Amino acid sequence: MTPDVRLDELEEALDKYLEGVDSRRVERAHGELTLTVAREQLIDAMEQLSKKRHLAFEQCMDVCGVDYATFGHSEWVTSKAADAGFGRGAVFDTPELDPQNRFAVAYHLMSVTHNVRLRVKTFLDADRPIVDSVVGIWTSALWFEREAFDLFGIMFRGHPDLRRILTDYGFIGHPFRKDFPLIGQVEMRYDAEQQRVIYKPVEIEPRTLVPRVIREDSRYEDGWKPQPVSEDSD
Repeated sequence: MTPDVRLDELEEALDKYLEGVDSRRVERAHGELTLTVAREQLIDAMEQLSKKRHLAFEQCMDVCGVDYATFGHSEWVTSKAADAGFGRGAVFDTPELDPQNRFAVAYHLMSVTHNVRLRVKTFLDADRPIVDSVVGIWTSALWFEREAFDLFGIMFRGHPDLRRILTDYGFIGHPFRKDFPLIGQVEMRYDAEQQRVIYKPVEIEPRTLVPRVIREDSRYEDGWKPQPVSEDSD
């Protein structure tokens, strides 16, 4: 069975057996299906995906957060260095987006029975990014949800142990958010006199970086051929 046939069968199964999930959208791209559901219907959809034998997604391979604050915008891509000069790296304007859909949680599921994968995505608002935990369905999501909480500040309602997993206990903020400063909030060092690690406000100043310039290259133009090297040339 080819991958396209498996995706066709999965799309048909979602349409036929995923019941009661009205706010949903199925998209196909790069050889995968993405099912987008409303946050209020996430648990209902996940339980059906896990328990119904025609779907049978036994494994949750990954859970990750996404920040769409600057989605579709780039402060670096330019064709000329003079477009914005060396100040491009110092401009931190964040475009206005729908506050109800700033964050998203993406779940990557696998069905061993049907040998197919599925991505499930739900969007969260900017002020209170909260969604129900799926740990009760797949215990493998426990650490994944802690990571999304630590790095993005996404809260998982019903998680049995929601605390930081990668950053320090006294860390301020969530480093994978687009509005988190690159220099951080605090800096730490070991004080020999006090014989302990101390924290203080960061003193590093942001650097202005050189923009990435994409220039035209004649080697990729139609009809271009390399010039032969003369035997008499040095």
